[in-house]
Amino acid sequence: MPPVSTASLPDIVFMLLFFFMVTTVMREVDLKVQIRKPKATEIQKLENKSLVTYVYVGKPTGKYADKFGKESRLQLNDAFATIDDVQSFVIQEREAKDEVERKLMTVSIKADKETKMGLITDLKVQLRRAQALKINYSTNPAGSAEELYTKN
Repeated sequence: MPPVSTASLPDIVFMLLFFFMVTTVMREVDLKVQIRKPKATEIQKLENKSLVTYVYVGKPTGKYADKFGKESRLQLNDAFATIDDVQSFVIQEREAKDEVERKLMTVSIKADKETKMGLITDLKVQLRRAQALKINYSTNPAGSAEELYTKN
């Protein structure tokens, strides 16, 4: 009986590897807060996403609402946080970046449109104390300026 040819085995392995590389989505963060972004007309896309640090602000989702209440909360990475944790979080994120890229770091605030402005203001004060002066507000594009005015 002739031996089984294994010449095509590396091709099969690389095809499977390529398939899983293409179809796998890397999850950034498990959102524990609800975020319905506000609409805006004058928006710009962030260029280098590796230099962006995200802060999520919104009401806790269903399974977390019992434990954390129904008021808006901060989420830093995969955990709920208080406003006092923001400064150390930003410093830790900045230290994790390359020294050349630290000046280019942007903090993106992904906040629910129903979040009270007092919490956003407190967040901005903490970001200022951490010397994170490049702030971006994450929004959805509005259909037109007329639509924006008629809904308000």
